[in-house]
Amino acid sequence: MKNTVQTFKEAKKNHTKLAMLTAYDYSTAKLQDEAGIHGILVGDSLGNVILGYEDTISVTMEDMIHHGAAVARGAKNALVVVDMPFMSYQTSVYDAVVNAGRLMKEGRANAVKLEGGVSVCPQIKAITDAGIPVMAHLGLTPQSINAFGGFKVQGKNEAAARKLIDDAKAVEEAGAFALVLECVPAKLAKIISEQLTIPTIGIGAGAGCDGQILVYQDMLGMFSDYTPKFVKRFAEVGSVMKEAFTNYIKEVQAETYPAEEHTFKIDDEVLEKLY
Repeated sequence: MKNTVQTFKEAKKNHTKLAMLTAYDYSTAKLQDEAGIHGILVGDSLGNVILGYEDTISVTMEDMIHHGAAVARGAKNALVVVDMPFMSYQTSVYDAVVNAGRLMKEGRANAVKLEGGVSVCPQIKAITDAGIPVMAHLGLTPQSINAFGGFKVQGKNEAAARKLIDDAKAVEEAGAFALVLECVPAKLAKIISEQLTIPTIGIGAGAGCDGQILVYQDMLGMFSDYTPKFVKRFAEVGSVMKEAFTNYIKEVQAETYPAEEHTFKIDDEVLEKLY
């Protein structure tokens, strides 16, 4: 059954936990979709894990459209959410709607995601008024990493915690259908989740959220530049891949690959006519 904005809302109402992962290509999206994942986020984290940037700031609309369309072709049942990259929505409400529309039309998204609270509520309202579903994102918002001064847990003091609660209520009121909470203390995330009617999707925010999301390279041990505290490795795919690559190199150099069963035949009579 196709996952939609409505099925996400129903999951919250029925206390059914939602599972999301990132994906950036057709093959990975197809595997996740076949496994039964509820939602796939084409995250601007592709800047880190796909393009090798130190942050997400350099990711462009063209990057998101290109990878979004690839994922959409592989995901038949998962809800495909595409990130709005840095400065694609902060500049004006008009820019936000135009760029969200591009992600839907060209990137084949089912919904878009943007970072921020009260300050981006006019954009959320305008985008949703245009018929485009919006997933909000609070807590550690990577596009604001320079303002935060690094990757730090958010909402740890009273003022910051109150602001997170206020921002969460504001994005819900503006029309967001779901909210990602990143690097938020578990007890605070649970309080926020209980006060909202829309589902919360946690990443480093504890089990009290209505769902969870991880970067798939993190949970498979494929990205080793850094590993956040909240990541659990569900498989060591990175090690398996490196072992396979090493074995391939050895067999090529030893001339044991390709073997006879990997080759195509030609009649000797044909070859004799070549001389």
